[in-house]
Amino acid sequence: MKFATTLLPLAVISTAFVIPDEELTNQIVLESKKEPQTLLDRISGNIDSVWSGVEETFKDTVAFSENAIDNAINAASELTEKAKTTFECHTSMMKFDAQAWLDSSLGEVDIFDHPHHKPPHHGPPHHKPPHHRHGHHSPNKTVYELIASSKYTTKLAELINEYPDLVKTLNGTAANYTVFAPTDKAFEKLPKGHKKPSKELIKKVLAYHVSPDFYPAGRILVTHTIPTALGEDALGGNPQRLRVGVDLLHGLSVNFYSRVVAVNIFGTNGVIHGVDSLLLPPPPALKIVELVPGEFSTLELALVKTGLAGAIADAPHSGGTLFAPSNWAFKKLGPRINGFLFSKYGEKYLKALLKYHVVANQTLYSDAFYKEKSLVEQEGIPKGYFHVDLPTLLDDKSLSIDVARYGGLISIKINGFSSVAVQDGIAKDGVIHVVSSVLIPPKTPGAAQEAEEDMDVEELKERLMPFVQEL
Repeated sequence: MKFATTLLPLAVISTAFVIPDEELTNQIVLESKKEPQTLLDRISGNIDSVWSGVEETFKDTVAFSENAIDNAINAASELTEKAKTTFECHTSMMKFDAQAWLDSSLGEVDIFDHPHHKPPHHGPPHHKPPHHRHGHHSPNKTVYELIASSKYTTKLAELINEYPDLVKTLNGTAANYTVFAPTDKAFEKLPKGHKKPSKELIKKVLAYHVSPDFYPAGRILVTHTIPTALGEDALGGNPQRLRVGVDLLHGLSVNFYSRVVAVNIFGTNGVIHGVDSLLLPPPPALKIVELVPGEFSTLELALVKTGLAGAIADAPHSGGTLFAPSNWAFKKLGPRINGFLFSKYGEKYLKALLKYHVVANQTLYSDAFYKEKSLVEQEGIPKGYFHVDLPTLLDDKSLSIDVARYGGLISIKINGFSSVAVQDGIAKDGVIHVVSSVLIPPKTPGAAQEAEEDMDVEELKERLMPFVQEL
């Protein structure tokens, strides 16, 4: 059976990788030779002109076989890029590319600062079953059958075959599944001679490659996080999520280190996207903070000095949200305030300040929200504007959060003043959002936060004094 597929080669630094809209994702595409553009330019630009003539030019480069995955991988680029600053543990089967996550914010547009890009006030879109363009056959294989019959996913198929219940799931029609299928070359990246993980751990990793929701390429491009079939105890049993995005180095990637090499391979019960690296669940949030001292050394020192690092790690919790101030955020406070906070006398104030950045048992991603179990388990964040007050570890003090969504653009504002600089650091036990300003409780409840550059030590002490007394 021959399928038209879309190939996403690696976008190199010198060129901008432009992703087509959903209507064009069944054509062969190569990296654009256009000048670098912002993400907003890519979404709102004239896609038709970018892709004019591409299919005709490259139609002879694809050697079609009898399997849709084979068609896609045959035309994929052989180039690979190594991760920058990566935590990777094959004993616990965890991985996180911290530097790539931090770099993902480059070129983002703040919707709150661009009122002419005001998000529409309507509910989430309906995602219809795959539409197959005229001249192409409808799929006649399940996502499992496509994987099992491809010469490029033999190792993945071998692993899946060890779990009859997973085979049954991927052959079933209980949902329209999305599978991020690692190629055989992806498995070759694993270290040689490493002890094979337990069967239970391997099953969890496989579940992390599957979403019970339908995510064709068009939907992925307006999405930041995708729920998987891996239920995470540290998230209260809620689905662990994948982080998807587009950047100049990898093009379309998953978790920043796994490049998508083929998209929209439709089966009768879902869609497959080929990836060039195995997807491993992320480490805990505090581990991620340790990975990039160039960004978080001050925060890490503060957490250790106040004892909060150990307290947070040891305390039972079901997910959480950490608004992590960068080194630059602390520097903006000035030498006097920093000198005070990191003094012996100021330590109790520092502890109160850090507590105001931590939300326990509620995990707010840019496009999904896991509430406390006593409330609602999870919900999506609709397009348009979304508001929520998140209670912090600082008693009786909440953060006022506003989320604005416009297509694939998402902005998060805190207390009406501070913006999230880097979103969605997916962690085992929650999510990290980087803030470029230290968050300080406002003078009056519900008031907007003021610029911390205008604050002196005495005012900081006055703001935090009521909470220091309770420590």
